Amino acid sequence: MADDTTHGHDSEEPQGRTTAPMSEFAVRDAAFGFVVMVIGVALVFGIPLAFF
Repeated sequence: MADDTTHGHDSEEPQGRTTAPMSEFAVRDAAFGFVVMVIGVALVFGIPLAFF
């Protein structure tokens, strides 16, 4: 059987690369994301409730 666990493209990626959940972030970034979420929720639920 072929070994499906090895990939030829692994050596092309930088060794220090991390995924988003592992990346560090500042409190300012989290607060900005929260504000964007609140505005989005207000638009999604507020507009329909205001007119219907």
